[in-house]
Amino acid sequence: MQVAGREVAVSSPDRVFFPARGETKLDLVNYYLAVAEPLMRTMGGRPVLMQRFPRGAGGPSFFQKRVPEKVPPWLETTVVQTVNGTPSNALVIADLAHVAWAVNLGCLGFHVWPFTAANPDFADELRLDLDPQPGTKFAQAVEAAHELRALLSSLGLEGYLKTTGKRGLHVYMRLEPRWNSYEVRSAAVAVARELERRRPDLITAAWWKEERGKRIFVDYNQNAPHKTVFGAWSVRDKVTGPVSAPLFWSEVDSISPESLTLASVPERLASLGDPWESMRPQSLEPLLEMHSRDMAAGLMDAPWPPVYPKQPNEPDRVAPSRARNPEAH
Repeated sequence: MQVAGREVAVSSPDRVFFPARGETKLDLVNYYLAVAEPLMRTMGGRPVLMQRFPRGAGGPSFFQKRVPEKVPPWLETTVVQTVNGTPSNALVIADLAHVAWAVNLGCLGFHVWPFTAANPDFADELRLDLDPQPGTKFAQAVEAAHELRALLSSLGLEGYLKTTGKRGLHVYMRLEPRWNSYEVRSAAVAVARELERRRPDLITAAWWKEERGKRIFVDYNQNAPHKTVFGAWSVRDKVTGPVSAPLFWSEVDSISPESLTLASVPERLASLGDPWESMRPQSLEPLLEMHSRDMAAGLMDAPWPPVYPKQPNEPDRVAPSRARNPEAH
């Protein structure tokens, strides 16, 4: 295929990747070409982590942190640090040809770093993950998203909404490139805690699953250094081909995430436009001020995932039940 002025080979184009409707590898390439403009606005120039599904959705998969040794001479890469600190030569989505090349390897969607390859020292996206816990439904994630929007609006900030392609919702803020990932995570911790204060019946900032209950967890650790998040417009590894699709706030109360697939999203985009087209860089300062107030009030940092080194001002990484009764474990 000719994509973005480059020749990209698509092997086995008729291989079925999404059995529910029979979409093929070539259909997936054509889907990304159909959403090219908004896709490149949100993902262009960023490194991505590849998850490959050689047999398509529903089949076995593996993460590939590094691009293969034999690649086209035009392929752009950059060195990133993975969560465990290992450097990797990652794919950069420089243009649509890079997307098509990755799809040919069996990448259905893309896990995206929160910085550009040209400016890796600054995280320019805050990604707030509203994660439904067992016993909750999408409607509760929607309610939590409205609470989050109200909080951001009260601080003069604007969040941009998308489905996760699964059960939850993501709210993004594009940031001025002034803060590192540690600072962005601190802002996310402050947001999660403030939302829990406002709606403890609905929202939790608790890292330990035993404390979350039937609430929506604001997963602040999705902003930890070297973390990737499943990207906007990317297709999930389910047989129906669900898309992590940007939404307008006006439609979130009535939308069915299951209806947003690689078969329906291009027509929706052509009809409604890109809900994220107006996204512009914003300041993180109002959220960092919230974090500073929490620290001044005596709160410690929120727990980090176990793969990270122990952090300053972090509480013990011990589940509350284990801390209360260590002999029982």
